[in-house]
Amino acid sequence: MSMSSSSPQLRCDDAGLNPVRHVRIIGGLSECPGCGLYQRIPDLEPGQQASCVRCGQKLARRRRTAPLAAPLAFCISSAAFYFAALASSLMTLDVYGRQRTVDLLTGPMELMHEGWGEAGILVGAVTILAPAVAIGFMFAILYAGSRAQLPDWGPRILVWYDKLRPWSMVEVYILGIFVAYTKLTDMAHVDVGPAVYLIGALMLTMAATDSTLDTEMIWRHRRIDSLTRAEGDRMVAVDYTHIDDIPMPPVDHLVACSACGLVGELAHPVSNLSCVGICPRCEHRVWRRLPQTLTRTTAFLIAAIVFYIPANLYPVMTFMRMGGGGGHTIIEGAIELWVDGMIPLSLLVFFASITVPMLKILSLGWMIGQTWRGARGHLVARTRLFRLVDMVGRWSMIDVFMISILVAVVRFNAMASVTANAGMVAFAAVVVLTLLAAWSFDPRIMWDAAGRNGPVTDGLPPAVLRARKMRDGTAATSSLSPVGPAPVSMEPDQA
Repeated sequence: MSMSSSSPQLRCDDAGLNPVRHVRIIGGLSECPGCGLYQRIPDLEPGQQASCVRCGQKLARRRRTAPLAAPLAFCISSAAFYFAALASSLMTLDVYGRQRTVDLLTGPMELMHEGWGEAGILVGAVTILAPAVAIGFMFAILYAGSRAQLPDWGPRILVWYDKLRPWSMVEVYILGIFVAYTKLTDMAHVDVGPAVYLIGALMLTMAATDSTLDTEMIWRHRRIDSLTRAEGDRMVAVDYTHIDDIPMPPVDHLVACSACGLVGELAHPVSNLSCVGICPRCEHRVWRRLPQTLTRTTAFLIAAIVFYIPANLYPVMTFMRMGGGGGHTIIEGAIELWVDGMIPLSLLVFFASITVPMLKILSLGWMIGQTWRGARGHLVARTRLFRLVDMVGRWSMIDVFMISILVAVVRFNAMASVTANAGMVAFAAVVVLTLLAAWSFDPRIMWDAAGRNGPVTDGLPPAVLRARKMRDGTAATSSLSPVGPAPVSMEPDQA
């Protein structure tokens, strides 16, 4: 089956592309996205999951639930809760007989009204737009998965869902509402609207949708084309085989699609700097490693450090009541909660808004520094630390969401008012930049730099190459590469 003429073409402005004569797709083989080890994936039974034997990364899983019916039920529930939350009130504040009721849209609009358009757009995007897009994409994915053959637009939806889903921060917004509520109860009577409970339900149903969805089963409904495009818009032949039927190919000849996980073998060593071509299953551009991963991550991290200083020095909001009050920094907000006796909440705000951004910066800085040096030590620990950094980064948005709610609900002129300050914008920039830094970092390059993923050295920092040459000799790195498909670790699915 040949690829249709509407398939995306690979532009050839990338330097150093290697010639591609043919591609052999290898079924049953998977590359660990955490460490780059190629492993044989057996057929899993319902309730089982497979993990990497080297770094513990989860590679595959099979749910006991119905592969399409269960996520569809949760997705329908998510859509119902989402539209109901949009139409419901979030909170009502009563100050000396004057009332103000707000909804989900009020906070972003008030931030934009005060001149903080960037922060307002960010809050609106991650709390209103991103959940809607995620739910819509999920409906499209489930419809595509129900077809005998995955439609041509199905792979694009799957890829974009994976990229956009982390920007839906409904679960973080719930905690922001909780923090805002505790601050408001000291100054006035607060009534929690039905939207709060609906958002909580939305959080649970969206998480359940992701948990019950088996993307690998959906990818199996997609054909693998017998022709695909390489550099120069050349068509190359695609063969298919299974890892059980062939000896393990050279590791430096293998490449895995980062979108659908399909593993292919080329007739030559694959460069870390080159785009191989178009994936014959999902039509995504295939790179052996994320391009310029160290440079991008370093740039995002430096920018985050620059914004981290004013984010902690400048007030994030100004609270005025009966002519008195003043600005509050992030640390002052945590201290105020502690003084008021809300110690668990104070610790939560301190951890999410102060500790997590700082630890993310330090952790990513450590990983980047160790990679530049080509360090071999603590590779498993660094890989697991990266997964933790990637998982907790979004929770730092609690303070930004809390401020957006307070700005929306506390607007009583001289009696009481809350306004956002520059510190809030700087802090939001820190959160976004650290998220981008984590998402642009490819943890496999840590193992590459240590010589654990074969002899391919292009794209590694010069300091790494010099260190490896001095330490091992020019030919010793090949001995550190995997020589065969490692058996994955299989265990019950606990999710």
